[in-house]
Amino acid sequence: MTVRIILFVLLVISLVRVLRYAWPVRSLSFVEARDVRELADQSLDMKMLDVRDAVDYEKNNIRGSINISLGRLAYVWQHCLSPGDSVLILADSYYKRNKAARILNKQGFRKLYAVNGDFLGNKRTLSDISVKGCCEG
Repeated sequence: MTVRIILFVLLVISLVRVLRYAWPVRSLSFVEARDVRELADQSLDMKMLDVRDAVDYEKNNIRGSINISLGRLAYVWQHCLSPGDSVLILADSYYKRNKAARILNKQGFRKLYAVNGDFLGNKRTLSDISVKGCCEG
């Protein structure tokens, strides 16, 4: 009987964790790559945040993007971002996009965006967009 209760509790905890990561983040909006230019023109303070590991970022990145890996984001976001910025999150998975959005949302960011689909497939379109870098005011 005790083993069943423990297994049930573990199952419920696992289910809650999975649902939490799959549940949408309120302040995160998804945009098509072709619409990012218009969004950047409307928002003078837009920054592109690439949350992949530094090794992956160095291999292939979007010009003008800021790289802060997901594991470091909660600790160093204030070096390049402020809660008033519009942030386009670039990630290689749905999980990482949501996780980054949750971290930034918790810090007060309300204008969060992510590209639908594979952002590297739209590298040319995204590289042509004028965005602020890490230390630009």
